[in-house]
Amino acid sequence: MSENMKPNSSRPPLLHLQAASVVKGGRRVLDGLSLKIREGEHTAILGPNGAGKSSFIRLITREDYPLAPDNGAPPLAIFGQDRWNVFELRSHLGIISTDLQAAFLNRTQPRRTRGLDAVLSGFFASYGVFRHHQVTDAMRLQARRALRRLEAEPLADAFIETMSTGEVRRILIARALITEPRALILDEPTTGLDLVARSRFLGTLQNLARHGTTIILVTHRVEEIFPEIDRVILLQRGRILLDGPKREVLTSQHLSALFGAPVQVRQSHGYYSAASGE
Repeated sequence: MSENMKPNSSRPPLLHLQAASVVKGGRRVLDGLSLKIREGEHTAILGPNGAGKSSFIRLITREDYPLAPDNGAPPLAIFGQDRWNVFELRSHLGIISTDLQAAFLNRTQPRRTRGLDAVLSGFFASYGVFRHHQVTDAMRLQARRALRRLEAEPLADAFIETMSTGEVRRILIARALITEPRALILDEPTTGLDLVARSRFLGTLQNLARHGTTIILVTHRVEEIFPEIDRVILLQRGRILLDGPKREVLTSQHLSALFGAPVQVRQSHGYYSAASGE
């Protein structure tokens, strides 16, 4: 790992949660969550369905708000700040989720969105480019540069509604990168991808991680945890079950406890896989 990709302890943490709890429907979906993730510290948050992974994403994106703690300390700080303008935050922190993809594909507007416009919409935190948006030549150049970085330039003129799932994911990453964020948070990023598309997509994330973009991967799939990720947090029923180096956390014993059933973990060339059963 190069010096500029090592976790930076001299700056405020990228994320700092202090006893953060979120209640929905009378149930604590996040229960006293405390953790720090620093820039350059590529991290996976792994848990089964119902563990609180989506609630964690919504907490970071300010869609859900934590309970006020008893000690008065802010339960969530991002880049050292506990208060953010949401639009400003999005320029520092890129979020890629199935909800974002659905927002593009399920819009009610009759006008379809081309790939380039979907990327440009990252400047405006919208789901397309509209008449009131002022798009400059510099913005278009930056959007094409982001597409080129992801080897997705041929998708610039294609309608996003006609793209494969993998192609849409690449467009959404380009959209997130257009503001040059300091980190990307990815929520179940390979859902719906076939074997080849998944491999290519994870390769894209590896390349971003190697070149200084901090990756936080939220998933239930061990196979998504690529070699550049060294820290793994196990999330179970809204609480941290275990947090530590990947080689110590991703064991058959720990994942069996996490999923509540026998799980066998295998490792090969920096990649991990898990199978249910003795």
